[in-house]
Amino acid sequence: MPNTPSWRIGNLNIVAGGSSFEGEALVENGTITAITPKEKGSSDKDVPVIDGEGGWLLPGFIDVHVHGGYGSDFMDANAEAYDAITKFHASHGTTGMLATTMTNPPEALEAVLQAATAYQEGGMPYAALLGVHLEGPFISEKWAGAQNPAYIQPPHTEWLKRWIVDYPGIIKMMMLAPEKEGALETIEWLTDNGIIAACGHTDALYEDIKRASEVGLRHTIHTFNAMRGLHHREPGTLGAVATIDSISTEIIADGQHVHPAAIELLRRAKPADKLILITDAISAAGLDDGPYSLGGLDVKVEDGIARLREGGNLAGSTLTMINAFRFMLEHTNLTVPQVSQLASGNPARLLGVEERMGSIALGKQADLVWTDANFAIRRTWVQGRTVYEQA
Repeated sequence: MPNTPSWRIGNLNIVAGGSSFEGEALVENGTITAITPKEKGSSDKDVPVIDGEGGWLLPGFIDVHVHGGYGSDFMDANAEAYDAITKFHASHGTTGMLATTMTNPPEALEAVLQAATAYQEGGMPYAALLGVHLEGPFISEKWAGAQNPAYIQPPHTEWLKRWIVDYPGIIKMMMLAPEKEGALETIEWLTDNGIIAACGHTDALYEDIKRASEVGLRHTIHTFNAMRGLHHREPGTLGAVATIDSISTEIIADGQHVHPAAIELLRRAKPADKLILITDAISAAGLDDGPYSLGGLDVKVEDGIARLREGGNLAGSTLTMINAFRFMLEHTNLTVPQVSQLASGNPARLLGVEERMGSIALGKQADLVWTDANFAIRRTWVQGRTVYEQA
């Protein structure tokens, strides 16, 4: 089919309004203008028609935690790298993402802010870059994980105050360890300036997280991983984020980072709109096993699993959003609409963009994914424009 701004797709299952049904969707000038169940017939609009072949039409995935893919990293801080990353993940159903950084010196982080701002202004030909997620450097030395401990800093707002002036609106989220001195003041400042304050790579006690939530902490980075776990006398970071309803939680659903039973435990604990699928994908995603780099540290990928060469800590993933989606369908009792909420609706709500993306609804931009019946990607659209089509 030609890449036109107006088209319709039918003969497939549409996920919309918390359910799924056979029907047809009409897109005009990049916006969803009609959603018609099969029993109500078909649109008579004179636009190209796509046969969905009994597959699925899903809202595009939104990945709020992704470092790279197909040989490039957001820390590369250039348009060529960002094209490679957004093109690769678009081919796996992602239509929007946050460029996620690593614990690095401030000049390296600022380079990402500058590159991401320029990339947004340059048109973004593939998946949309919705902003930047600063993962560090205000983290716990004890839970550095695959972050470079040489660049860990105590929480402060000195750089941030300058960056929000020089790169307005580009920082969407910042992760830190809430137990560290200066963290509460930083969380309050982030909240006051419209930036999502998240916890991760942290040794926080239950009371640390509780206090942080009272001044604005809203989100948890790769829950279960790189954080103090649950103990029945000290619930720790995990116990706090699982039981404080205002805090949303991320999951890396690849079968390596978190056991399916632990995912189920978190799903039961959290409100339905507070669990979010992410990839935490690194530059190795989409490529063969071998040596890679992450945040200046050497990484070895074997059987698709990325680990630091020194120490063996898990170092991000090679996951894609469609594989996370399939994992949840295979290893939980969630329905397709419920998993879609974790991959699209919930991250859109976290970012405050749910009025225009994250679900299939009238008037929303046509960020859509068409899959076959087995959830293999057939086509991905951003604002109604084809950004990936299966050969």
